Amino acid sequence: MLRISELFIYPIKSLGGITVNSAEVTSRGLKYDRRWMLVDEHNRFITQREHTQMALLKVLIGIGGLSVTYPSKGSILIPYQYNYQVKHDVVIWDDACTGVYVSNEIDAWFSEVLNIKCRLVYMPDDSEREVDQRYALPGMITSFADGYPFLLIGQASLDDLNSKLHEVVPMDRFRPNIVFTGGNAFEEDQMNHLTISGIDFYGAKLCARCVMTTIDQQTGIKTKEPLKTLAGYRLKSNKIMFGQNLIHKGSGTIAIGDMISVLSRHEEERFIVQQKATSK
Repeated sequence: MLRISELFIYPIKSLGGITVNSAEVTSRGLKYDRRWMLVDEHNRFITQREHTQMALLKVLIGIGGLSVTYPSKGSILIPYQYNYQVKHDVVIWDDACTGVYVSNEIDAWFSEVLNIKCRLVYMPDDSEREVDQRYALPGMITSFADGYPFLLIGQASLDDLNSKLHEVVPMDRFRPNIVFTGGNAFEEDQMNHLTISGIDFYGAKLCARCVMTTIDQQTGIKTKEPLKTLAGYRLKSNKIMFGQNLIHKGSGTIAIGDMISVLSRHEEERFIVQQKATSK
C-alpha cells in the first residue's frame, strides 16, 4: 500500500522548503509553491546552482505573509497581498512568463543577504505559464517551478540510494513535493495515472537531476554526492534520473497518510540501468 509520508512546499524558488501536514492542490501546483522567485538584473531566475547560500534562507508560511530568515541578517516579511501596477517578463530556463516586483525594500534585503543585485517577483493569478506541451495537455499550467507542478519520490528510492552512500543524504536534497512510503525502490518511475484524495495525477517524465542535489540544505556546502553514486546506476541518455514529474487534473487537499492509488503504469520500460564502466 502506497501512502503519502511527507509533503513539501517551496514558496520562493530555490530557497528553503517547508514541510506541511496537508496542502491545497491548485491549477498550478500546491498552494504557495514557487509563486515567488528571485531574478537578476536581466529578470532571469537565480538559483542555488550558482548561489549555494540561497539554501540558508529559510521560509515560513504565516498568517499575513511569508517570513524569510537568514543567519545574522534577521528576517523579513513578504505580504501575500499588495498593490502592483507594472508587470514584467521574467525568464526561467527557456520560458518567459509574467511576474510583478514585490517591493524595493525587500529587493534591498535579499541583495544584501546574497551579496548580489536581485529582485523578488511574484506570479499573479492572471499569469499562466504552460507546462511543456510534449508532456501535458493544452491549458495545464505551472508556477515558477523548473517545469512541472509536482515532483514525486518514493522513500524506498532514497533508502536504496543511501544504502550505496558512505554518508546518507536526506530527502530535502531532491526537493520533492510528494513523498510516499510502500512499494519498491523507483516504483514511481513507471506510474502513469494515479489518484490521491480524488485528484488525478499523471506521470509526465522522469526528473533529471543537477548539482543542487549536492548542496547540503542546512549548511550550503556542496560536495560530489549523491550525483556521483547516482551516475553509476541511474543514468539515461547522459542524464541522472531520480523521481518523477507529475501533471494533474482537479483540485482539493492532499495530506500525509493519504493513500496513493495507481490506476495504470507505463507499458514501455522508461528506465534502463546503465552501469558505468570501471577502469582496471
